[in-house]
Amino acid sequence: MRDLDLLRRRLLQSAALASAAVVVGAEPSRSRDVTENAPENAPASALSRAPAPPLALRKFADPLRIPPVLRPRGDGAELTVRLRPARVRVHSQLPEVPMWTFDGHFPGPTIEVSKDQLIRVTWKNELSGTIPLVAVEVPPGNAERPKNHPGRDGADPVEAVAMLPPWAAVHLHGARTGGGNDGWAENAVLPGAAQLSEYPNVQPATTLWYHDHAMHLTRYTIMAGLAGFYLIRDREEEEALGLPSGTYDIPLMLCDRNLDTDADGRPVGRLLNKVVLRRAEPKVISEFTGPYTMVNGVIWPYMEVKPRAYRFRVANVSNYRTFRLMLLDEDGRPAMDAVRLVGTDQGLLKAPVTSTDAIALASAERADLVIDFSGLRGRKVRLVNVPLGVEPGQADPDGDVPEPDVMQFRVGGGSPVAFATPKRSSSFRRLTEADVPADAPRRWVVIPPPGAYAGQPVNTLWEMEEVEPASGTATPAGAIQVAMADGQVRTLRRAAQAYADRTGVTVALGQWERWHFLALTREVHPMHIHGTSFQVLSRSRVDRGGYNDSTGGTTTPLKQLGEEPLGAWEQGWKDTVTVTGGQLVTVAARFDHPGRFVYHCHILEHEMDMMRPFVVMPHEVMMLQH
Repeated sequence: MRDLDLLRRRLLQSAALASAAVVVGAEPSRSRDVTENAPENAPASALSRAPAPPLALRKFADPLRIPPVLRPRGDGAELTVRLRPARVRVHSQLPEVPMWTFDGHFPGPTIEVSKDQLIRVTWKNELSGTIPLVAVEVPPGNAERPKNHPGRDGADPVEAVAMLPPWAAVHLHGARTGGGNDGWAENAVLPGAAQLSEYPNVQPATTLWYHDHAMHLTRYTIMAGLAGFYLIRDREEEEALGLPSGTYDIPLMLCDRNLDTDADGRPVGRLLNKVVLRRAEPKVISEFTGPYTMVNGVIWPYMEVKPRAYRFRVANVSNYRTFRLMLLDEDGRPAMDAVRLVGTDQGLLKAPVTSTDAIALASAERADLVIDFSGLRGRKVRLVNVPLGVEPGQADPDGDVPEPDVMQFRVGGGSPVAFATPKRSSSFRRLTEADVPADAPRRWVVIPPPGAYAGQPVNTLWEMEEVEPASGTATPAGAIQVAMADGQVRTLRRAAQAYADRTGVTVALGQWERWHFLALTREVHPMHIHGTSFQVLSRSRVDRGGYNDSTGGTTTPLKQLGEEPLGAWEQGWKDTVTVTGGQLVTVAARFDHPGRFVYHCHILEHEMDMMRPFVVMPHEVMMLQH
């Protein structure tokens, strides 16, 4: 109860901040002068008559945009999706923003298929020119304002980014398909060429998303607009559950973005990738965060809804931002009793979950939500982001002032439609340790403290192999020992670190494995494994006191201090798991598709330094390896 009261106080502060000003970090009176005197659909020129605040855009001025839908018909259906430049309206006070898009839309068209329906997609590259955004790296101490405010802060555009060609590789995130169809990052194509991909869709009804995955470019190309939804439907299962459908089933793609400014400091219609240069040599940059929250490509939109239940497929496609989502009523109080979590990254849960806590989504994670507006008739309610550990309006250590508002729902005044709680799913079963064979291989991935070991990038991961402990009591330099919950002490040795190191993980086709992610850093890392789905078996706190920075190893085994409860959004099938500093997270996955894949951190600024390949092949072929 005490924690809930604290949460409510934070949300009330958030509501007060949001209603008093649309300008984070500016005087409330100044922001009201700008926003209240401008018509709701005022063009950018209307803002020139008033002083330019940092954000200068009205909230809830524009309706939510729903992406068009592509429904390939029949088994073996073929579909062509074109990557092409377009100009996209992101706010009525701004000119159209140049983007790289799928079929001229951001998000791209929602591709809807049926479970077990094989389709073939031709991703045709018709992009042109250089990437339509400005990238700047602000030197340390040069930023006059928090790094997530609009404008370049005097930094010049990064020439290497300004010259990037339209080189693209499309990855269907969460698809269980062979390695040849996964969108290998180095198999990108240039304009005039096409990527051909086959998706068998032999997986439960779920919400996936597709995006560019070209090597070294993802943090720019997704920001430039190359992302869209891909829904797998099982109509028998979904209809049996009584989930909202048709026009009441809405995808919501969330991301934070920044904008370039004119000479007077007013935001203009051009995307800005601004990060802070934390260190020049070797170069270390901050993660990107932006002041504007987009939903389906619209900044702070509103949606008119009926007093009935809606289904929302929510995906976080931000570079770095974690959203902790709550619904607030007009008084700024939680209305989470109207929200039910019915599915996670890879499908539906056994039964809907109603949570009083915020629903956390790190980069690439999804949540399948049902929101029942029948008890909110005639009211305006907000979906907000409640950052963990940061009071509304308070800057974090990087100067990132979290903006609470995401979007607004305007509930109509018609007759409410009663909503029956969905029935239990017949297809989902929660895994336990006993479901995974006792002899299933264990994979170990350690995320060390930033720059803690000589010669390593600031953000990196270590692929470990389990070895017999050395004789004697001393632990060799570079070895990490972990005392497991069952009393066993496991000794780990670094086997690989960089993406280009040898491929050390070979998985037998059809085999279950346990993957352990041990985070010795204090940051949060959403880890994504391609080509499979998994369930989180456990999350435990770890005493890091035995770790030695100078050797990159342990002097005494790391002890587990107890299990952490899994959030409701972690109980289902997933393809991305948040690994928090000082924790050991164990997942169980089965690898049913052959080929060469990768696993990596989905913070896009970390991706290239925290990515490793692995290979899935038939066991009989593995036996021929020397």
